[in-house]
Amino acid sequence: MDLLGSLIGLIILSPFLLIIAFAIKLTSKGPVLFKQERLGRNGEIFKILKFRTMVVNAENIGDGLTVKSELDNRITKVGRILRKTSLDELPQLLNVLVGEMSLVGPRPPVTYHPYNGYENYPAWAKKRFSMKPGITGLAQVTVRNSVTWDERIKVDNQYIDRFNILFDIKILFKTLIKIFKPESIYLKNSQKDKESTISN
Repeated sequence: MDLLGSLIGLIILSPFLLIIAFAIKLTSKGPVLFKQERLGRNGEIFKILKFRTMVVNAENIGDGLTVKSELDNRITKVGRILRKTSLDELPQLLNVLVGEMSLVGPRPPVTYHPYNGYENYPAWAKKRFSMKPGITGLAQVTVRNSVTWDERIKVDNQYIDRFNILFDIKILFKTLIKIFKPESIYLKNSQKDKESTISN
């Protein structure tokens, strides 16, 4: 399902992907794609692909990894739309195609957050790495960024316990709805461990 879904998705969406790429290049300096090391299945490191939504080197400017709101001046004009609709995640269809990710699964964290390295995750949290990471997942269509990372990991573990193909299809449909009705992208409060991050 992952192979077929990602291949069909890339073929159907290719004109749309080119339009987004052109818009990014036209409105801000820097590469079209943002690449970042993430933790995948069993803690293996891979490079995730996203459309760039922020200025180059954003992680080392201002609030660093934290993105408190859509008013963050590091976010580009096109990037603001892409982040709100999660369309910046579409290049991950290539990650799925090569077998690094699945269409549905726990979102892959950066190597150093919320824990510094796979080996530093508590035993209960390592369960989320027993499956390939997904472009979308149960946490993305339920809590998204409205809870702490540990609470999101608990939701990921619930997904693993409930895993089946029909459940994945349901999550994919809910993801499409979220594109047109985005929510929980940023928190109104400023608790660091609950804010949206560049790594999401």
